[in-house]
Amino acid sequence: MSFGFGGCFSTTPTRFVPICYRWFGSFNFNCNKSLITPLSLSNWTSSSSSSSSSASMLTTTATTTASSPTERPVVESPKPKQQPWLIVGLGNPGKKFQSTRHNVGFEMVDAIAEAEGISISSVSFKALLGKGFIGEVPVMLAKPQTFMNASGESVGAIVSYYKIPLKQVLVIFDDLDLPFAKLRLLPKGGHGGHNGMRSVIDHFKGNRDFPRLRIGIGRPPGKMDSINYVLRPFSKQEREELNFTFQDGLEAVRILLLEGFNKSATFVNSAKTLEQLG
Repeated sequence: MSFGFGGCFSTTPTRFVPICYRWFGSFNFNCNKSLITPLSLSNWTSSSSSSSSSASMLTTTATTTASSPTERPVVESPKPKQQPWLIVGLGNPGKKFQSTRHNVGFEMVDAIAEAEGISISSVSFKALLGKGFIGEVPVMLAKPQTFMNASGESVGAIVSYYKIPLKQVLVIFDDLDLPFAKLRLLPKGGHGGHNGMRSVIDHFKGNRDFPRLRIGIGRPPGKMDSINYVLRPFSKQEREELNFTFQDGLEAVRILLLEGFNKSATFVNSAKTLEQLG
């Protein structure tokens, strides 16, 4: 599958105004052409005069009006092909793991899909995939179904097949070292002990230069084992607080794609949230 943008142009003296509509799938475009009055060429005109004399014949002189140069239709350059962003949420598949702390990456991607009207319904590259747009930017949403520790098998295959630059791969995952419901957006970094991120980096051949959005789930209470903690569901109060976090995350992703990393990082990494701003 390829992502691209195209236009329809006329090279004849008749100029057409392209009206293009886009349809997402393979990015096909159909164009309706509204006919504009054809360009016309000036006519040539001439005049002559003559008089006779007894000695000789005068030559006939003619005057002509030069035609104006033919006006060329304005042809716009086609827009360059825009590569999609890949937004990946990490988690574990199956009902057993739904709504657990380790699956907040999945939930964040689901929130993006719902807000942007993107259906995550196809299965490919060992992942649930959805394709659509955020603003005018083409995006792919992915939820690897390989289980957390093998996430890179899916993510690496998608990136390789679609030739997506790593700077346009955003990975979203849970983080024990961040306070609960806090977000942190970074341009690159290590796995921080997260096995899903470890797998992704391994399948990127050790390349760590890709953005990631970390969602804090906090440290386990008391002496609770971290493995048991990340597989626990959220309480009702935690769920309410997490919903605000997802709103912030959605806004952060929109800013990232439409305005750039720096503005998004400023929004995410400041202490202000949408709840506080509202």
